Formats: sequence, structure tokens, C-alpha cells
Amino acid sequence: MKNKTLSRVIKLVKPKTKPLIIITILAIMVSLIEIAKPYLIKIVIDDYLSYGITTKENISIEMLGIIYIIITLLGSLLYFAITTSTSIIGEDVIYSLRNKLYKYIMNANIPFHDKTPSGTLFVRTISDVEDISSLFKDVITTFFKDAIMIIALIVMMLLVDYRLSLICLLLIPFVAALSIAITKISRKVREYSKKVKTDLNVFLAESIYGAKIIKLFNRQNQKEKQCQTLCQKFYKSRIPTAFTNGFIVSFMIIFENLGISIIIWACVYNFWNINLDVGTIYLFITYLKQIFEPIQRIVENFETIQEAIVSINKIYDILDKEKNLENLESGIIPNDLKGKIEFKNVWFSYKKDEWILKNVSFTINPGESVALVGKTGAGKTTIINLINRFYDIQKGQILLDGIDIKELNIKYLRKKVGMVLQKPFIFANSIKDNIRLNDNIPDDIIKESIALASANNFIDRLPNGINEIAYERGSSFSAGEKQLLAFARIFAHNPSVFILDEATANIDTKTEALIKKSIDKISKNKTSIFIAHRLSTIVNVDKIIVLENGKIVEKGNHNDLMSIENGYYKKLYSAYYEGLVR
Repeated sequence: MKNKTLSRVIKLVKPKTKPLIIITILAIMVSLIEIAKPYLIKIVIDDYLSYGITTKENISIEMLGIIYIIITLLGSLLYFAITTSTSIIGEDVIYSLRNKLYKYIMNANIPFHDKTPSGTLFVRTISDVEDISSLFKDVITTFFKDAIMIIALIVMMLLVDYRLSLICLLLIPFVAALSIAITKISRKVREYSKKVKTDLNVFLAESIYGAKIIKLFNRQNQKEKQCQTLCQKFYKSRIPTAFTNGFIVSFMIIFENLGISIIIWACVYNFWNINLDVGTIYLFITYLKQIFEPIQRIVENFETIQEAIVSINKIYDILDKEKNLENLESGIIPNDLKGKIEFKNVWFSYKKDEWILKNVSFTINPGESVALVGKTGAGKTTIINLINRFYDIQKGQILLDGIDIKELNIKYLRKKVGMVLQKPFIFANSIKDNIRLNDNIPDDIIKESIALASANNFIDRLPNGINEIAYERGSSFSAGEKQLLAFARIFAHNPSVFILDEATANIDTKTEALIKKSIDKISKNKTSIFIAHRLSTIVNVDKIIVLENGKIVEKGNHNDLMSIENGYYKKLYSAYYEGLVR
């Protein structure tokens, strides 16, 4: 195990050091009991049955039988305590790790989510964590007991007869060397298998999420073939694992029986003048089998151990990268936010030297309504992403009420900047919870927000009203209804800055007019930013900022821009109007 992996395992286990020490002590007691049991039988055979007696030195066979039963029951109880305790510790570790991973994912920045497929995160949070759970439940439960047992049995065998012990123990180095060799091969196989498994899970997650698109374009057969290819690839990646496991177990059985044969051969032919009683021979054979049992169990657990190690590395490859985390606690929290936004010579790129925004400068005053206009890829959505500080700029400065947004508290910033997307996300909760989003918003404010968003008409028709449970991703509602819920959500949280990204695209003209009145009313003293391809919806805003290829080419209100001969905005508007006429 590499140092990095070992340190990660220690980090995972360290909080449970004290309970594991207690479990180790219990494991020692169980090991001593397991060693004592065949020794008692050896005494019965050699000291009683060989001489045809039932009592020796006032100790009867019955008394030895009672002692055997007592220590067997005690060993069973101790083993039950070890198994139960280790399972509980394992569940606790998994509980902490899964919550830690989820917290990381929720606090990770948008670039992290851009680069990491959601299917990969599902695998890390569910499948990989379960692999680690198996490590605690199936391996650590027996590891301490097995390790102590092997050492104790070797010591006992040497004490009984060191010559026969040395002959038998010559097999162990071969077993160890074979196990190490197979483990190295197995580690590479499992890492590859884990990668294929992740690819399969990502594919399945995307296929389930994109089921409607797949059906619309009749791609079911192609997706089925792709799934079969990935499943076959995963199947083939698991075959070497089955081979290595079967190979090791088979050779363990061979070595175990070879050891038994050596014991019998040495005693029959008096090798090295070895002449043992029947009970001692039984003891040696039993101890040898007991040595191979934990070795075989450890080998059989190689798969679990390797899976867990790979999973630990995959999880901590995420958790150890603190650069992906947003600092949600530090930063300036102003007493009030008026909503003045300034871009000063801003340059931004998602990829190095591929500039999306180039030397962009503009000012939006408090209470002012502004529209960002331009063709697809001009940089409109990028600007609103930067205002929310989903990304950090490479050059220039973005100010909010004169404060650099890099110095503002991110939670405060996003609470004060409200955003309605073209495709809002609806959680599988009640309408009320979707609007509230776990914030402490009174019911009367929620109802007022619903009315303000003109959403009360369709909500009142639902059987349970605002307590109606939405299906996954809001599939029980139409696109327009989901958009109305998104407006109600933003009205309920009452931010200082409104950003509407094609927010009325899925709403009919009549409802759009109602929402427009609501927006005008609620944003009367608030800053509003609109992104719209339907240029008729922005003709009355205070200012229009026209973008082309990441640069501002024109600024002004609708009338000013339309008066510019051969102006870029005038051409866009004319093309839009002609499209409507056609």
C-alpha cells in the first residue's frame, strides 16, 4: 500500500482508535480460546482415552467437557461483541464520510461541477462509500482476530514441537509470496474495473435523465447497444478478478493438505526422531488448519480490500482538493445592498487564453433595468455567472455597491442576487417547499409571492394546493408552470438584484404580461438584469448593453440604439421583427 493511500486509511480509521483497541483486546481473548479448545481435546486423547481412564488427578473428562463448553460459549459471545461493534463503527465511519462528501459537493465551485459528471459523483457518494463499508464489516471485523490467531498458533506449535513446526511453517513463505504476487496483479485489475464501473454508472445516470430526448429521437436501440458494450466491458474486467480469487483459494487448499501430509509423513517415518502421541498429531493438524483458515480468509478478502482501497483513493482525490471549495463563511457582509453593479475592464475565459469577455466595462445603477443583448456565445450568460461569482475573473474588477465581489461573503452575495433561469429546477417536494427552499419564509409571504407570479390560477386547481408534491424535476408540471414557480420562488426571497435569463421564454403571452406587471412592481426600487432573445420584451428597459464576441459594441435605450444608422442592435431588432412577420 502506497504511503498516500495508507495515510488516507489512517485518516479514516483514526477517530475510532479507542474502540478498535478494545476490539483488538477482545480479539486476543477469542484467539486464546480458539487455541485452547483443540489443546483440551489433545489432553483428553493423550491423557485419558489412550489409557482408558475417565479421571486423572481428580479432574474428570466431564469437567474438561464443561470447561470446553464454557470457553466455547464465551468465545462466541466475544466474537458476537467484536462483529457487532465493528459493524457499528463501520456504519458510523460511512455515515461521517458520506456526509462529508456530500458537504464537499454542495460547497464545491461551479468549475468543479462543470468538469465532474454527476454520474461520477453518484458513484463516489453511493457505490464507493459502500465499498468502504464492506471493508469495515467484512474485513476489519476478522482482521485483528486473524492476525493475532496466526501469531499465537505459530508460537504454540513451536512450543509443542519446534522441529515439526519448522517443517510445516516452511510452507508459509510460499503462500505469502504467492499472495503478494497475485495482489499486485489484482490491484491493477480492480483499478481498471473500477474505472469501467464508473463509466457505466455515468452512462446509466445520463440515459435515465435524458430518457425523453432518447425517445424523441428514437435512439433507444443505439443506447441499448451502448449499454451492452459497457456492460460487456465491465463483465470482462471482472473475469480476471474471479480467476485470481479462485486461483489463490485453490492453492491455499493444496498447501493446507500438503502441510497435513508432511505432519503424517514425519510422524510415521520418525523424521528427525519425531515421535508424537495421537493427541499431539491431532493438535498439530488442527493448528495447521487454523493457521490456513485466517490466511485463506484474508486472501478471499483481497477483493474487498482492493475495492475499498480504490474507493478510498477515489473519494479522497476529491476531498483533498480544497481549491475546489468555495469559502462561504468569510467576506464582507454589508448592512444593506442598493444594487449598483460595475464591471471595470473585465477579461474572462473558461479555458486559458480563450477569452469569452474582452475588456468589458459598464455600470448599472441601483433600481435600473438593463438588458444584455447579443447573439449566442456573445457573453451574456457569462456576465450573470460572474455577478453571482460562479467563476472568478482573470483581469479587471467587478464591484457591487463599490465593493469588489471577491471581498463579499458569497452566501450574502447570492442571497441578494436573485436569478430565474430559462429551465428552472423543481425538487421532488411540495410546492411550498420548492418556493421556500428550507428558508424561514412565512406562509402568507409564500401565498403573496404565488399571486405576484400569477401562479395561483394553476396551483388552486391542484388537489393539495401549495402542499402538492411535485414529481422528480417537476415533470408533473408544464414548462410554463415550472417557470411560474421559479418566479414565485424569487419573489418570496426578495433579492436586491433580479436577473432573468430568458425567464419568460416558456410562458404564454397573456401570463407573460401579468408577470411583467409583477416584475415592474417588485423591481421598482431594485436592480433588474434581463437576457432575452425576444427583443420585444426589453424595449422599455432603462439601458440595453449590446455584446458581440465578448465585447460591448453599443449601449443605450431602445430608441437611442434604433436611431444609430447601420447599428448592430438595429440589425438584430430588424431581423427579429422580420422573423415575426414571416
